[in-house]
Amino acid sequence: MTIHANVLITGATSGIGEALALYYAANGAENLFICGRDKTRLDDIKKRCCDLGAKVHANIIDVADSETMRKWIEKSNKIAALNLVIANAGVSTGEETEANVRNTVQTNVCGVVNTVLPVIELFKLRNDTNKHIAMLASIAGYHGLPTAPSYSASKAFVKAWGEAMRLSLKNEGIKVSVICPGFVRSRITDKNTCPMPFFMEAPRAAQIIARGIAKNKGIIAFPWPLRFSAWLMSCLPNVLSDLIYGNLPKKV
Repeated sequence: MTIHANVLITGATSGIGEALALYYAANGAENLFICGRDKTRLDDIKKRCCDLGAKVHANIIDVADSETMRKWIEKSNKIAALNLVIANAGVSTGEETEANVRNTVQTNVCGVVNTVLPVIELFKLRNDTNKHIAMLASIAGYHGLPTAPSYSASKAFVKAWGEAMRLSLKNEGIKVSVICPGFVRSRITDKNTCPMPFFMEAPRAAQIIARGIAKNKGIIAFPWPLRFSAWLMSCLPNVLSDLIYGNLPKKV
């Protein structure tokens, strides 16, 4: 299994991002580069990761700002050659207003693009094989959800892009993994009022993700019953999937 010494994680102040930062700090990361938009939470996770033995570089950054992201990633790579970059930052949409839809796309789609593109450029300059990109999609990316249209669409982009980039970058020695979790505790799920089958705590999810990345899995989707259900639904003709998805309980 690959050891990633220098790890960069976006959206590291809550949920899966926070749990992944703590996991890598406790499991061999020498340098940990993290970002978020809330200073209080970022300072807290920085301290906790430092206490676990990692050297932590934390910055307040909006992943939707492409130029700021590029500069941060390039600066981080100069401090320590990055081995693993996890494009994790994401938001839920809430009510499907124009502002919320645009914010979802800017963060969940453009934020991932703004993270991944500069990293690819840097990775292509190196001849080693310890170069890995992980993108956070979702089980919701398997099929559009009427309860979360913009969110599921944004995650479908990440899933499809990541799967394609895995093959596209293989000859460059760059590994790519797409992460498709189900319901994992976060500030997003704390607001959910809908049923959340196979609900999982963030530290357990981080463990599954990190082990999948270390094994260079292309798709890290869990829990398996939810993944299988989502995959099966995506294979059904619309007349059947419309009937099933049309009866899902609505969020309040």
